[in-house]
Amino acid sequence: MNKETSTLKRMVGHQLFMPIISLIIVMLITVVYKSLFGKDGVHLDLTFFQIQITNGHLYGYLIDILNHAGGLVILAIGMTLTVASSAGTDISVGAVSALCAAVCVRVLGRENVVADYSTGVYILAFIAAMLVGALCGVFNGYLVAYLDIQPMVATLILFTAGRGMAQLLVNGYIIYVRKESYKWLGSFFPHIPLPSALIVAMVVAVVMYLVLNKTALGLYIQAVGINKKASHVVGLNSKMIILLTYVFCGWCASINGLIKSSEIASVDANNIGLMMELDAILSVAIGGNSLGGGKFNLFGSIIGAVTIQALSTVLLSMSVESTQVPVFKALLVAAIVVFQSPEIQRWRRNRKARAAAAGKKVA
Repeated sequence: MNKETSTLKRMVGHQLFMPIISLIIVMLITVVYKSLFGKDGVHLDLTFFQIQITNGHLYGYLIDILNHAGGLVILAIGMTLTVASSAGTDISVGAVSALCAAVCVRVLGRENVVADYSTGVYILAFIAAMLVGALCGVFNGYLVAYLDIQPMVATLILFTAGRGMAQLLVNGYIIYVRKESYKWLGSFFPHIPLPSALIVAMVVAVVMYLVLNKTALGLYIQAVGINKKASHVVGLNSKMIILLTYVFCGWCASINGLIKSSEIASVDANNIGLMMELDAILSVAIGGNSLGGGKFNLFGSIIGAVTIQALSTVLLSMSVESTQVPVFKALLVAAIVVFQSPEIQRWRRNRKARAAAAGKKVA
């Protein structure tokens, strides 16, 4: 085997190879579609990759995708850790996002239109929302770690009740916030060209990368996910580690809720975070992470989240109705689930073993 073949084989076998290829394919589909069915006839259309500066801010398809993917990236990071530690998913993150957004706006004011508040109240509202998100994580984590309830069943409680509690807080109304500074988190911070959601997502990603890779926490989470009983025997507090991952996931949901509320300068408890738990789970799966827990790759989930947002943007640009977008996501989920199934993995391993025995090369 020559050096080039060995390098190619390592690249193909890398966990991030398929997530990156998936993202590239989605982008190429957009370019091909715009080139074939553009308003100016058939011609090479590369406007998808164009980035321009308007009023001191960056704009373009890529910037739009990264901007709208910011909240999903944060959710995907939290979901990655819960999946890795407990071999289960937190399906309540969408409802928790709506609940935290409702808490934030209610702290700002009791009227149906919030027009004025001080900086101190603004900070207090954000802290209150993040605390509620963390408390939701404590609730979910306690049920999973200490009561040994299956993660999907445990988080189903807040999946059902969280959005209802948010509706109670806002009395069923859409509450608007008439203050320009409230929109900053969902658009642009003053004098900064990058979208705010992208900046927040980058900060969360970098901090978590450093925490997970420069400390033993990442190794502990993987150990607990692989074998909870064995990790407890060697001295790890597996229950506390699982609890902490759910607390962090709840905190991530609160940040996503604040971003989504800021984008629309209001709180729509019925729609904020709606179905985003499925996108977060899909991001983890596209990132090459096993939904059975254990070893994980944070950047794989981040790429998966961007891919999901790019797919949604591409479908909408193709005039696909927003109500039909979940159908295409469902097809993608089905393909990933089948590819990751034990039977398919067993077949691939057996095929490679037979080829190796026969002296053949298998891609």
